[in-house]
Amino acid sequence: MSKNIQAIRGMHDILPERIALWHRLEDTARQVLSAYGYAEIRTPLVEVTDLFKRSIGEVTDIVEKEMYSFEDRNGDSLSLRPEGTASCVRAAIEHGLLVQPQRLWYRGPMFRYERPQRGRYRQFHQIGVEAFGLAGPDIDLELLLLTARLWRLLGFDSFRLEINTLGDNAERLVYREQLIAYLSAHADQLDADSLKRLHTNPLRVLDSKNPQTQQIVADAPTLMEYLGEETRSHFEHIRQGLDEAGVAYSVNPRLVRGLDYYNRTVFEWITEDLGAQGTVCAGGRYDGLVEQLGGRPTPAFGFAMGVERLVELMSLAGHGTEASVDAYLVAVGDAAQSAAPLLAERLRDAVPQLRLLTHCGGGSFKSQFKKADKSGARFALVLGEDELTRNTFGVKPLRDDSEQCELGFEALAAFLSEQLTHRD
Repeated sequence: MSKNIQAIRGMHDILPERIALWHRLEDTARQVLSAYGYAEIRTPLVEVTDLFKRSIGEVTDIVEKEMYSFEDRNGDSLSLRPEGTASCVRAAIEHGLLVQPQRLWYRGPMFRYERPQRGRYRQFHQIGVEAFGLAGPDIDLELLLLTARLWRLLGFDSFRLEINTLGDNAERLVYREQLIAYLSAHADQLDADSLKRLHTNPLRVLDSKNPQTQQIVADAPTLMEYLGEETRSHFEHIRQGLDEAGVAYSVNPRLVRGLDYYNRTVFEWITEDLGAQGTVCAGGRYDGLVEQLGGRPTPAFGFAMGVERLVELMSLAGHGTEASVDAYLVAVGDAAQSAAPLLAERLRDAVPQLRLLTHCGGGSFKSQFKKADKSGARFALVLGEDELTRNTFGVKPLRDDSEQCELGFEALAAFLSEQLTHRD
């Protein structure tokens, strides 16, 4: 017997009983983003590798260790996208979208080769948001408030928000030299990754998870000490807006994010309910990336949220899976089974939002009724010889003790329409 083929490690199937949670998250996010005026964009899964090297930075874990890269038949180096911002920027430049401010969002799978664990997969899904052409702190604040609104609508009330500012390039350059000097004085105590980053990307050392390195970093100079008045004012505007909106937050001076392109505002929404993988949404400002990728200088701010992590939290919070159908049509007898498909089509025309499952394959009334109950449907619609003669349907509630009734077609359509207004 041949061996069964299984999914690739870290790449999971999303099964039907779980998909309702995905739909709720995606539908709620789409609703919120539409309310704020963001338009959806869809980009390819595969891009030229150089796009991510130029945007994310070559001295990052993503580019050095985690990208799925390969040569195609033309010898070009291509990569499965490890994140969505670079692709969105590339598309905006390529199609001339940046002649005016743009508010865009996207969703879909990303790919990184790393050790699979709870909340972290090799194929994972993100919902991302990017705003281009807006330099002021008001867009930073808008997106923080947008995420806070999304959490409220999804019923999440235990997330904490951490924010920081990385300053502009000139401020960060001065700080970078001071940080290198401090870390160099403790080089013999740094872990291997931090030593590697010391002269290439020293700010990433601040985000080290090594306990000994964390102790050293605790006494390092902070970027806040090197910020100019304009940067401080930008950050204070955001803090004031969050205070006035009643959104709790904390300033984390060690928050730097893992990608090279960030400047000024950065943030993370964090939960304690998923163990070590606690960040569920993160992002910040990246004013230099569009120009870095060949476009005109364009300020930008964006974020991405991890769909798998949010779905897991929805499940832990007791958001149950919902039935995939509203009604199950039971047809008993040759005449009823012959009439059922056309009557079902008429019902779908009359009640467009109805999720109706029509029994196929014959069988006794008892066996069909068992399948109707197992389907999770709220109602069984019974069609037999007597109902055909009277031009009616039997309507049996399956989720409560309500009495069965008999309704004509128009009355049934009205009844189902009324019931479905309370479905969601």
